[in-house]
Amino acid sequence: MRTAHRALLLGSYALATFLAFPHPALGTVVDLGWVATWLAPLALILALRGLTPRRALGLGFLAGLLAHSAVLHWIYVVTVTYGHAPRVVGVIAPILLAAYIAGFTALFGMAVAWLERRGLTSPFAIAAVWTALDYLRSFALSGFPWATLGYTQHQNPALMPLVAWTGVYGLSFLSVLGAAGVSRFFARLRPTTDSPPASSLRRPDWGAWGALGVVVLAHASGMAMNASRTALDWPALRVAVLQGNIDQGVKWSPEWAERTLVIYEELTREAVAEGAEVVVWPETAAPGSLDSDPALRERIAALAEDTGAFLVVGAVGIDGLESLIREPTELGELKFFDSAFLFDAAGRSLGRYDKTHLVPFGEYLPFRRILGRFIRAIATGSTSQDVTAGKSPRSMVLPGLDIGGGEPSVTVGVPICYELLFPDLVRRFVGDGAGVLFAITNDAWYGRTGAPYQFLVMTAMRSAEGRVWTARAANTGVSALIDDRGRVREQTRIFERDFLVGEVSVRPPGVGDSFYVRHGDLFAWLCWGGLLALSVRAWVQGRGR
Repeated sequence: MRTAHRALLLGSYALATFLAFPHPALGTVVDLGWVATWLAPLALILALRGLTPRRALGLGFLAGLLAHSAVLHWIYVVTVTYGHAPRVVGVIAPILLAAYIAGFTALFGMAVAWLERRGLTSPFAIAAVWTALDYLRSFALSGFPWATLGYTQHQNPALMPLVAWTGVYGLSFLSVLGAAGVSRFFARLRPTTDSPPASSLRRPDWGAWGALGVVVLAHASGMAMNASRTALDWPALRVAVLQGNIDQGVKWSPEWAERTLVIYEELTREAVAEGAEVVVWPETAAPGSLDSDPALRERIAALAEDTGAFLVVGAVGIDGLESLIREPTELGELKFFDSAFLFDAAGRSLGRYDKTHLVPFGEYLPFRRILGRFIRAIATGSTSQDVTAGKSPRSMVLPGLDIGGGEPSVTVGVPICYELLFPDLVRRFVGDGAGVLFAITNDAWYGRTGAPYQFLVMTAMRSAEGRVWTARAANTGVSALIDDRGRVREQTRIFERDFLVGEVSVRPPGVGDSFYVRHGDLFAWLCWGGLLALSVRAWVQGRGR
C-alpha cells in the first residue's frame, strides 16, 4: 500500500472517530455515530494492513493520538478557562490524555499485525482485541474510558438491548466485527504480498460472511427483544432534576453563596408545585459543607420539611470534625468528600453517599510527593486539599415513599459525575438494590463543547445496562430523564436555568435484574480468554514449525 493511501486512511480514522461522538455545531448537536461507528475501525484496520508489528504499533499510536486529541479538545476549557492554567498547558493536556488512549490503539495495531503474520486475523479475533483493550482502558492506571467505541451505537435501537447482557463492550465488539468483515472484501480487491494465493481468493471468505452474519443476527435479536418487551408494570415516582446554571468561575465565590442557595430553593419550590416527590440537586450544588455548616444544613432541612419533598443534595462532605474540635491544630485530620446528602419530607437527614472513583489531577493529585511541587489538582474551591474517595458504591433508602407494590420505601443509587464513566461501578448500585438512579454531576467545566452531550450518552448507556431509569441533574446541563432502555425522554438545553419534572419508573427489589448487573463484564473477559487461546495456538504452531 502506498504511503499516501495509508496516510489518507489514518486521517479518515481520526476524522470518523471525532464525528462518531456528538458535538455542537451551528446551533444544533451533530451526532454521526450511526455511520461513523463502522467507518472508524474500518479505516484503521485497512491502514494497518500488511505492516510489521513494530510499525503497526507506531502508526496505531499516531492514529489514536490524532483522533482522541480532537475528541478531547474540551480539556483545554477545563484546564485554562476554569483551572486557570497557562494556555500552553491547555494545549498539552488533551494531547497527553489522548496519548493514554493512543497507547491502547497502538497495542491494537501491534496485536493485529502479530496475528496477521501467523494467519490468525479473523474478524472475530480483531473484534476481540479491540474489545479487550477497551475493557482494559476502563481500569488501567485508574482508567479513563471516555470515547469508548460502543457509545457510538447509542442511536441504534436494534443493538441497545444487548448492553443489558454485554455492557457497552458488546457494542464495541459488534462495531469492529462488522468493520473487520468488510475489510476482508477490500483485502480481496487489493491483495498484498502477504495475501493468500489467487486460487483461494476465488473461494468465498466464510470468515467475512460469518462476521457480517453475526452483526445482522445481533440486530435481529435486539429488534426481537424490543418487540417482546411489554410495558413495565412498575410503580412510578414523580422526580425533579434541577439545573441552577451556576458558572464555574463563581461557583465557590463567597459573594455567590447566598444567591446560589436562593436559586436552588426557588427551583425546588417550583418543582414541588408541579408535583415532584423527590427533588435532585446537582453535584456540589449546595455552596458549602452540610457537615461543617449547621446553618446551611438546617436551611436545607427546613426546605425539605416546608415543601414536603425528599431532597438529594450534592455538597461537600467532611469527616474528622470531632478530632478538630478536640485538637484545633489537627487540620490535617480532616477528610473532604464529594457527597450526596439525602433528606426526607420531614427534614430529617437520611445519610450521605461519598463518591468512590475520583478524577485524577482533578479531585486529587497522583504521586503528590513528586508532582505536588509543580502542579495542583484542578477542582479546587470546594477544598484546598485532595478529595478523599468513599469506600464503595452503595444504594440508599428513602423511607416513607409509598408508591405501591410493597414496602413504603424506595432504594436509590446516586452515582456522582465521573463514576458514570465506569459500567462495573454503576452496576453495583443496581446490584445493591437500587431501583432507580439519581445521577448528579457538574458539567460546567466543559463549557459549550461536545463533552456534556457525550457524557449524557454514557449516562444513558448505564441505564440500559442496568435496566433502570435515571434522573440526571447537571449544574449547567445536560439534565435529563432517561428510561430503562437508555432512551432520553426529556432533556434541558445547556447553560440555562431550568428543571424537569416527570414520572420515573422504579424497579421493584429483585425484579428484572439484567444479566450484566448479575455477572458484570463477563463478555469482555471472554474476549480476553479468546485472545489467550489464540496466543497459545500461535505458540504451538511456532513450535511445530
